[in-house]
Amino acid sequence: MAHQGLTIIIPAYNEEQGIARTLETLLAITGNDRNVSIIVADAGTDRTGDIVSEYPVTLCRSEKGRAIQMNAGAALSTNDILYFLHADTLPPVTFIDDLRKAVSEGKQAGCFRMRFDDPHPIMALYGWFTRVPLPICRGGDQSLFITRKLFEAIGGFDPNLQVMEDIDIIRRIERKTVFHILESEVVTSARKYRRNGILRLQAIFGTIHFMYAAGCDQESIVRFYRENIEG
Repeated sequence: MAHQGLTIIIPAYNEEQGIARTLETLLAITGNDRNVSIIVADAGTDRTGDIVSEYPVTLCRSEKGRAIQMNAGAALSTNDILYFLHADTLPPVTFIDDLRKAVSEGKQAGCFRMRFDDPHPIMALYGWFTRVPLPICRGGDQSLFITRKLFEAIGGFDPNLQVMEDIDIIRRIERKTVFHILESEVVTSARKYRRNGILRLQAIFGTIHFMYAAGCDQESIVRFYRENIEG
């Protein structure tokens, strides 16, 4: 039986410091699986695109904005499973089998649990909460898988959103089907927490979730984000 086609889509913005490590990790996992492809949708101004061009992956130039970039990457894919992964996040080594198994069981969309690359107890606690099925515990760093059929049915990511595009698409997914949290863990960078303060940044993210839930406009949320978060 042929393996299900899977496309990994990575939105990148000035990720020259870490994109090589991410791609090398992914290529080591995917090996010679011809049914797996990698697309990097780059909107940055640094050397990310040049670095990506050195690897056997597809480089997609895009306008800035994660939603826009992820839609652009998805448009280049012909596979049945789309897997959206942040440039500073590494999936579990079993992720290909995990995703194919989930889809074969009828799961149309979902994410992995997450942990940070920082042993601090509070960071470990933040990671533990990613197994809880509540919107406040979701985020793009957990990555997202979705069948192409469902992605097209809901219209992809909302290109008008500069932030909270991940929460928005999960809400729309849940109107159609169950959103599943798989047991394996991705590992994501804690660099923003180290720069902005472990407790302070989590409070800021909580405020952004509240603003979004309260119906604040994108301009206000983006302004709050830019005024309070470094990097």
